[in-house]
Amino acid sequence: MQLTRRYHFSASHRLHSDQLSSTANLELYGKCNNPYGHGHNYVLKVTVEGEVDPGTGRVMEPGALDRFVRETVLGPIDHRDLNTDIPAFRSLVPTTENLAVVIASRLRAAWPSSCRRAQLKRIDIEETKRNSFHLTIS
Repeated sequence: MQLTRRYHFSASHRLHSDQLSSTANLELYGKCNNPYGHGHNYVLKVTVEGEVDPGTGRVMEPGALDRFVRETVLGPIDHRDLNTDIPAFRSLVPTTENLAVVIASRLRAAWPSSCRRAQLKRIDIEETKRNSFHLTIS
């Protein structure tokens, strides 16, 4: 059984690789390479999977997942500049692909022992109406 919860957060970023020239960065990232950055209103979906608990009838208590995601991901990332405020992006270009990996890593590292019945299965992030990214966790 899978449970998916949906969350919203806002963050800014600049897509820029120090390994590329200014021209190459502009060609690769276009307007997203703006030196002043730009922001998005992201939609994050977190999916967990596991057996339904016979006592509760749930794979995981949704409120517990909400609290965990708020503390582990949303609190540290919401209304932040990903390039400067999130340590992982000091060495990674803050693309939404990398953002999904960073979020999954944060969730896996802090996964509460009380939630062992349900395992993290998938992260989905909608950056814009045209761009969404899906990371399946094995």
